[in-house]
Amino acid sequence: MTGIATPELPSYASGAWEVPLLGDTIGDNFDRTVARHGDRDALVDRPTGRRWTYTELAAEVDALALGLLHAGIGKGDRVGIWAPNCAEWVLVQYATAKIGAILVNINPAYRSHELQYVLTQAGIRMLVAA
Repeated sequence: MTGIATPELPSYASGAWEVPLLGDTIGDNFDRTVARHGDRDALVDRPTGRRWTYTELAAEVDALALGLLHAGIGKGDRVGIWAPNCAEWVLVQYATAKIGAILVNINPAYRSHELQYVLTQAGIRMLVAA
């Protein structure tokens, strides 16, 4: 099978594989996992002692996704995250995926002039920072 871009999934393309790709989005995959494992631990933040089940994590992801939409972020917009590894990073990753925004990872060690360059080059519409 050759890779074909379809109108429904314009960025979807795959090569010749015996096992077909799932063809679903990260948000759809997350929702399916939440439905199957809602009461299980999904995220544990050891430094702060915080824990989320899949159901709790989904509620926070959905709230953040709605907040992004209300702030004017939509499909194809770029959202930068300038933070070290932290629980909020996971929330932003799934929330942007759910609304079709593009998450741009920015090295948290960047200085302000390096950050400004990335913001301009990548066309960041919103920046989430630690």
